[in-house]
Amino acid sequence: MKRRIFGLETEYGVWGSQEGPRRLSPDEVARYLFRKIVDWGRSSNIFLENGARLYLDVGSHPEYATPECLSVRDLVAHDKAGELRLENLRQGTEQLLLEEGAGGKVILYKNNTDSAGNSYGCHENYLAERRDNFEGYTRILIPFLITRQIFSGAGKVLKTPRGSRYCLSQRAEHIWESISSATTRSRPIINTRDEPHADSEHYRRLHVIVGDSNMSEYATFLKVATCSMVLQMLEESRYLRDMTLDNPIRAIRDISSDPTCQIKVPLASGKEVSALQMQWDFFEMVTEYITRGSPTDEEKLALSMWEHCLNGLSNDPLSLAAECDWVAKYKVIEGYQQRHQVSLDSAVITEIDMKYHALGKDGIFNRLQSRGVMKRLCNDNEIASSMNRPPKTRAYPRSRFIMAAKARNRDYNVDWVHLKLNDQAQQTILLKDPFAWQDDRVDRLIAML
Repeated sequence: MKRRIFGLETEYGVWGSQEGPRRLSPDEVARYLFRKIVDWGRSSNIFLENGARLYLDVGSHPEYATPECLSVRDLVAHDKAGELRLENLRQGTEQLLLEEGAGGKVILYKNNTDSAGNSYGCHENYLAERRDNFEGYTRILIPFLITRQIFSGAGKVLKTPRGSRYCLSQRAEHIWESISSATTRSRPIINTRDEPHADSEHYRRLHVIVGDSNMSEYATFLKVATCSMVLQMLEESRYLRDMTLDNPIRAIRDISSDPTCQIKVPLASGKEVSALQMQWDFFEMVTEYITRGSPTDEEKLALSMWEHCLNGLSNDPLSLAAECDWVAKYKVIEGYQQRHQVSLDSAVITEIDMKYHALGKDGIFNRLQSRGVMKRLCNDNEIASSMNRPPKTRAYPRSRFIMAAKARNRDYNVDWVHLKLNDQAQQTILLKDPFAWQDDRVDRLIAML
């Protein structure tokens, strides 16, 4: 796999129960979550010991952005470390509420829609070469991202005026454009805001905002690894056939509404093709491209997992309950329906739909994983260590600076590219290379603390 920086930004849903004197609003719950770690008079945006970013986004959504990662497997571990971080905050919030006599239970959801139909995101970031190849995005990358939901979707019971139906993706119904610089006003598949957090002469940041938040490590890995390989082919203009969809927004919804993965959508050429067939086409192109070189272990693993999923989807989509979130959730809901004779419109089904994504031991996914039902890529120790261990990227000097400044009780500011001491000299270091994990300037600054 081409040397690349990866990152995930995940917004979490917030809910507070009415076990105390009154039900807390999402804004109040969010402020309780951050109370012990944020100076509200200053900022609700902090960088953590592992180089990650934790902040409160619009709509009272806690958001965890992983540090810059060099491998997809490391990205999965750091994404899961974010879940642990938020779960620790949740438990601390419940204890704080108890101490203050407010009481109540707090739930955090790693999903993309709330019960009112509002959507919040899981954004993927890929460091890409500085090319304005948007025509290639339309022909290749947009069709890939629309059709990969057959293995990366998180699953959703969608309420409609004609009754509820099960969909593959939570984000599909909330996407309105293929490419745009907006993120909330008209949510696109790819956000083109030019904010590389790196040397802008050489790099841009591909910001993909169409994907679902995955609980499954397997699905997260496959979602990112396959996209990176397709992006690499696009950058090198190799082995690519025109896959332009006639109507991308209609296609993403139609594909999401079909758990059989057999529905066909029209291409701009007039041909009709299913998402499954298009993914097989991408798999064959990527396999030919990757195997002509010297595949890395991560590339070999990604190709093996991709083929396994496409074979499962071709033969019986419901055979992938150990790998794909949408299938695992579907099986849980289907089992409950058969036992209790309830429809998808039932309130208890809505609760199950949400609870699949809940953090902590009460979350349905976490219960499945604790029973060994879900396939994994990382172990618990690896994930726990990622809460404090930065990758060997720009996150490493950021982490060292943060820990040193905290140990010496020094006031500082940090963002993705800056390290700053808030002293009389206002010493600031600009880190433009996201691959650089060693920096003499940072060593000298730390020595001066």
